[in-house]
Amino acid sequence: MTSERSMEPRISLITLGVADLDRAVHFYRDGLGWPHSSVGAGEVAFFRTQGTVLALYPHEALAADADLPVARPGFSGVILAHNVRSRALVDVVMAEAVAAGATQVKSTQELSWGGYVGYFADPDSHVWEVAWNPGFPFADDGSVLVPE
Repeated sequence: MTSERSMEPRISLITLGVADLDRAVHFYRDGLGWPHSSVGAGEVAFFRTQGTVLALYPHEALAADADLPVARPGFSGVILAHNVRSRALVDVVMAEAVAAGATQVKSTQELSWGGYVGYFADPDSHVWEVAWNPGFPFADDGSVLVPE
């Protein structure tokens, strides 16, 4: 017997709290070249990605929306990941991110299980992993296929 659930296994939108919305938009739109939506009127920014929307919203306003205190800076326990189609692309993406204003957090390296990764932080210290995982191929639509 299976139970029906209302919450489908999907992440629709990820919102990052940012200190300076214009600076953050510049990093993602101009530095990384991500497609920016015209929706938001300077109060929030939305970026179209393959399957999930990335939103940028002022940090204090985001905390207020969720009725949470403004957290102190530091590692939040969340890392965003960007998988790429080849090992060589990890180095390319890392270089592009640093050129756009990111800070390299961890140099690219081969992992014991055969993957290749590096980490950078955007201008608001949100940490991104850039990874090539030979066990996670890509579907035709660009989504990552995770084995069952």
